[in-house]
Amino acid sequence: MQIPEKLGKYQISELIGRGSMGEVYRGYDPFADKNVAVKVAISDALKDKESGERYRKMFFNEAHTAGTLKHPNIVEILDADVYEDHCFIVMELIEGGDTLKTYCTADNLLPYETVVEIIFKCAKALDYAHRSGVIHRDIKPTNILLTKDHDVKIADFSIAHLMTSDTTNTMPMGFVGSPRYMSPEQVQEDSLNNQTDLFSLGIVMYEMLTGKHPFAAESFSRLIHMIINEKHPPLRSHRADVPEILEKIIHHALQKDPENRYTMGLNLAADLSLAFDYLDKPQEDVEVKEKFNLIKTLDFFQDFAESEIWEIIRACIWQDFNAGDEIIVEGEIDDSFYIITSGEVDVYKDKALIGQLHSGDCFGEMSYLSKEKRTATITAKTNVSLMKINSTLIEQASVECQLRFSKVFMHTLVKRLSATTAMYVSKQD
Repeated sequence: MQIPEKLGKYQISELIGRGSMGEVYRGYDPFADKNVAVKVAISDALKDKESGERYRKMFFNEAHTAGTLKHPNIVEILDADVYEDHCFIVMELIEGGDTLKTYCTADNLLPYETVVEIIFKCAKALDYAHRSGVIHRDIKPTNILLTKDHDVKIADFSIAHLMTSDTTNTMPMGFVGSPRYMSPEQVQEDSLNNQTDLFSLGIVMYEMLTGKHPFAAESFSRLIHMIINEKHPPLRSHRADVPEILEKIIHHALQKDPENRYTMGLNLAADLSLAFDYLDKPQEDVEVKEKFNLIKTLDFFQDFAESEIWEIIRACIWQDFNAGDEIIVEGEIDDSFYIITSGEVDVYKDKALIGQLHSGDCFGEMSYLSKEKRTATITAKTNVSLMKINSTLIEQASVECQLRFSKVFMHTLVKRLSATTAMYVSKQD
């Protein structure tokens, strides 16, 4: 296509990618003073008398469905417009990234821990999209970007469906998407809901763990038959050292019947968080009973019933750090809350030491609550042991335990804010 040097206010430079719905160019927004990605619709398709208008609607579907999604692991839609004869969508530009396709071959697999972390982020991003009413419908390795910092960005919502108040929760969608990554209900053009994306994500995870497709077939008809009727080969048929917990997660994600599959991305994310805990094993020398006895001595858990403490033990990760290790870093995005079980840590903001925390103290409250960037860096002053409490797993606890945790957590947060305010007023005086 012949693309002008400017589309509206955006300056266009080189071509950086192609897709079924258009070409993607590097652009520059002079008003925001930043580089962007500009997807431009294929002009010949727009001009077709019979299908041009339908193509135009499909092209702008991405802006319509994904334009309201604001999540750190979803490519952000910034703008959409028509300039002269060109329809275009402006998106966040991912510099120096790659797609997961690179890591789906047997000779270039990532460590198990990295795969679990990537799929965990995808599951939480999809959970957010689904709760916002958006079904992606085309989850596959080439639509999941990996940044140069190994963060994840789900892209290409061009065939996504937006569930609105005037539609049913499940509705026929037609045969759209990439057949190799479709769910059984999708290849049969049956009613779809958010679970179709989780099946597709399960296929991506399988490929990243083994370098093989779970439904490898030589023909289209054979592929469809396998997706609908045949069980995937066990992960261990490809890699003998695959942990059993990953086998169980894949089994759950690739269930043919949605009734037996993960219901929400949050459920998949919770199991992945447990898997990461199992793989990382920072607390393998600490017996469960010792954990229970230690937690009972901490002020934070004084009002918890014993049954609730056991739930917290299952919902947290125990970590050890050596003196000088960075525990959390200012600017990072995380949703975990930490309780110090032994040792001391230093608190830095803008590289300046602003305080110290000791055994029984907590940190990470604001990011746990808002899921936004960390506002301080925490470094181990001495050897430190921590309880890392993940919000995803807390949501899997009983209602009583969640309410108790929320009450104590908010009380702790208020105390921290009050102390911070008092210190600020003191300095002003």
